[in-house]
Amino acid sequence: MRFGNDFYQRDALEVASNLIGQSLVRVFKDGCKNKYVISEVEAYGGEDDLACHASKGRTSRTEIMYHEGGHVYVYLIYGMYWMLNFVTSIKNVPQAVLIRGFKGIDGPGKITMELGINRSFYGENLATSERMWVEKREETVSYKTYPRINIDYAGEVWKKKQWRYVLV
Repeated sequence: MRFGNDFYQRDALEVASNLIGQSLVRVFKDGCKNKYVISEVEAYGGEDDLACHASKGRTSRTEIMYHEGGHVYVYLIYGMYWMLNFVTSIKNVPQAVLIRGFKGIDGPGKITMELGINRSFYGENLATSERMWVEKREETVSYKTYPRINIDYAGEVWKKKQWRYVLV
């Protein structure tokens, strides 16, 4: 069962914990359909969260974060890796969840290379996309929380938040 937009239109922390253990489905140009179990995510809590891109305000880069949850937010780092995020919350409350890993594939750059993610995914609606969506798995899962990674610029308070969720 594919998650509808209402799944994403909740607080980023709630969505992040609920994404762990679910299946990301990707349909490639050749028709091949692969499923990946989401094993690691990080939540970003909006304009007040200094680690969140929206903390700098509304820009052309972050515009999609100000839409209602259920859209894809991608951005390029180091000029070579796309980062895959799912917009959460309600309109004008810019929150997102970064997809950091799948079972067997660790690292957000590695998963986007595996998925063939590029700029064309920016703004894609996960509830209606024919290329990518998330499906519920029936398996019960457990996770642990940890501080987010590579956000030293945000300061000690935000660096220490236990907003990274990892499948155990």
